[in-house]
Amino acid sequence: MLSTHIAVSNTMTSAVTSSDPHGLTLPASRGAFSGSPRRMRLQKLLDVPGHDPSRVNDLLLLRPDTDGQTAAEPREETSNRHVMFFHGDIQNFEVEMALQPEGAQWLSWSLEQVALTLGRRFPGHHVWVVRACRMYLHKFSSYHNFVESNMFGAPEHSPYSPDSGAFLHLRALLSHGMERANLPDPPLPQGGADSLPPGFSLTLVGFSKGCVVLNQMVYELAGARADQQMSHFVEGVSDMYWLDGGHPGGSETWVTNKQALKELASSGVSVHAHVTPYEVCDPMRAWVGREHRHFIKTLEEFGACLSKNLHFEDEPPSIENHFRVIQEF
Repeated sequence: MLSTHIAVSNTMTSAVTSSDPHGLTLPASRGAFSGSPRRMRLQKLLDVPGHDPSRVNDLLLLRPDTDGQTAAEPREETSNRHVMFFHGDIQNFEVEMALQPEGAQWLSWSLEQVALTLGRRFPGHHVWVVRACRMYLHKFSSYHNFVESNMFGAPEHSPYSPDSGAFLHLRALLSHGMERANLPDPPLPQGGADSLPPGFSLTLVGFSKGCVVLNQMVYELAGARADQQMSHFVEGVSDMYWLDGGHPGGSETWVTNKQALKELASSGVSVHAHVTPYEVCDPMRAWVGREHRHFIKTLEEFGACLSKNLHFEDEPPSIENHFRVIQEF
């Protein structure tokens, strides 16, 4: 969460884009899709609908690099391994960040750069970066499509509903995104036993504010696993990564509900918690560290498949190291 350290900008500007006939929108500046072969594998998909057609998110897709693969390894067109990333405050498409005085200094952590970093971290996967549906003052990310949130992105978590919620939106968003990108075998939005292709796996990664989406899914987990139309999609989630979670609310930065954490532990999902002193050692937000410790301790008690890491422990807390956890996890 960067809101306590970066001044609010009141400058409101819009990005300049150019669209191709297939709905793929590319930045018209800074050559963001030229140069290296990796960048040529990036696709920006705008206004992709979720379960509710009125709730849309922009997506950035990095296709897997098939150069150097052997015949026995899955090729891009048949790989069903996916990573979905939820970003934090200030992060945006490069063309948007470059227009903002505050954003320009953090361009190395733009959504395009993060996608490339994740592509190296998860080779052979389709990497999806989900842009928050609202960016208040071009800075405060709000994932209102996944979890009820105020304009600054502070969430109000709720249990699973078969008619709305994070899992329902995510499944439809991935399905429609794959269709838009002309990828084969998208999961069926309506769910059910035959809704997933063979070998499907999904890794969820939340950074900073983006962790509110993962938290909401933990609260929904019991109901989603009990819903026959959703359970198969949930079973496809193999790993969940919390990267230095934070938001402007005064609590619920980390899930502390014991029953919800028991459900997460029993689900078999591999849980990864990576933090820095920027979030968990801030005396002005001491509850973040307490909640993180409770999250870890409770999952350990329930025997979860858990890994944890405190990065940059011997360095002063900094926003730069907060971002760097994206490279180091």
